[in-house]
This record gives sequence, structure tokens and C-alpha cells, in this order.
Amino acid sequence: MNTPDDPTPPLLELHDATVVRDGRTVLHGLRLQIPAGRHTAILGANGCGKSTLVQLLTRELHPLAHADGTPPVRVFGARLGDVTQLRARLGIVTGRIHQDLLSLPSLRVEDAVVAAAHGSIASVAPARVDAALRSAARDALTAMAATHLAGRRYATLSAGEARRVLIARALVHRPEALLLDEPSTGLDVVARVQLLDRLRTLARSGTTLVLVTHHAEELLPEIGHVVLLRDGRILAEGPREAMLTEAWLSQTFGASLRLGCDATGAPTLQVAPNR
Repeated sequence: MNTPDDPTPPLLELHDATVVRDGRTVLHGLRLQIPAGRHTAILGANGCGKSTLVQLLTRELHPLAHADGTPPVRVFGARLGDVTQLRARLGIVTGRIHQDLLSLPSLRVEDAVVAAAHGSIASVAPARVDAALRSAARDALTAMAATHLAGRRYATLSAGEARRVLIARALVHRPEALLLDEPSTGLDVVARVQLLDRLRTLARSGTTLVLVTHHAEELLPEIGHVVLLRDGRILAEGPREAMLTEAWLSQTFGASLRLGCDATGAPTLQVAPNR
């Protein structure tokens, strides 16, 4: 909890957050607090509840209400209510947004980034786009080394190019934090390294990263705190060095794993051979 000496509200608070889908509980009373400024990864296997957690934060799903009225989810100290206010402080990058953009084959990249400022997928009317917004869109594309893509149609981009544009969309508001759902999925090794390098630059520049993933290699060196999720429950959380052990990761993924590192120093996981 925050003290009088530390009045800044946490980036994210989950207070016994439970989600039920089709009569089945998929998130079980999650309790979690991520302070503002702390780069955090939420790591777990497919089916552990990561996507449900992301949908909870994007308001696509809603948690069970508490009888005493206590909000199960707070972002920057506020209830998940005003989407516009949330979007201005927390940029969100998900595969769902990518699919929505692909459904508009004529949408240009710069227009896709500009539209994000109005909470839209499709292009917005020219009257709603001023010079300051165009400048913010260009700055966001520059941050992701994607200015050369501005005139391209989004639907023609490679997977790596599209991912950089998605993050630029999330940056157009100059948010305090980014929530990234499996950011390198589908990328080849070069595109992955380039994307993660961009994210490292953002992290070092002061944008807090909250990374939701099952790819251990996405855990940038700047991410110092790791939350392990299994079967819709928080298995453990703590400093990176305490969580990234073979014992904890084997429990998280439900298999005997070997922990290593790749050429960039990122952690890698391999299933231990049967003896």
C-alpha cells in the first residue's frame, strides 16, 4: 500500500479480482500491485489466464463486483471507468487491435496512429486532426523507427513493421505506461531483436512497461519484477532474479525446464530431457 511519504498511486491494483466466463472461473481472486515506474512482466503458459487479464484491463471483460463496493481493479488509483482518461495514461498493444486494423485495407499508417488519439480504428475526419496531433503521430512513429512507413497501408506491412506501428499508436498520447500483450509473437529473430531494442529505449526513457507474455526471451533487462501466473492464479511474484529460476519456471509452465540465455543475454527455456 502507498504511504503518506509515497502519494503516487500504483499503476495497477488488483484486489481479489475474479472473472467468470461461460460459468467457469478463469481468474481466481487476483491480488497484485504494480507501482508506477516499475517495469514488470506477467509470465505464464498458454491458457493460464493472461489474455483474460489483458481483457480485464481493456474492459472487454468485467470482474465480479465486491459486496462492499470496493473496486476489484484500479489503474493509476482510479476505477476502470473513463476509457478516454485511461487511454491517455496507459497505452495498450494487443493482437485484437492488429486484427481490427487489418480489416481496413486502405487505412494508411499515419492515419492509423492519428486515429488512436480519438480512440478510433478507422481514419477520423480531417477537421478533428490539427497540426499538434500530426506532430504527436510523427513523434510516436519516430520513437518506433517507423517514420518511413507513414504513407504505407497498414494491411501491407510485415509482422515486424505492424508491431512497431501498433506501439506507435499506443504512444501517440505520450502515456506514462505501456501494456504489451505478447509483443513479439509471429516475428522472425531479426524483427524480434529490433522490436525489443525499441522497447528497451522506451523503458530507459521513462515509459513504464507491463509485459504480458509466455516468451521468456521477451523479458528485457530493464524488467526487474516478474509475476508468475498459472491456472488463473498468481503463483508467485518478486524480483527478476528470484523468479527466473528453473524451479519456479517449471512450476509455472507445468514441465521440467532448463533455463539458459540467448546471444543477447535474454532468458531462454528448454524442456528438460526425460531420464
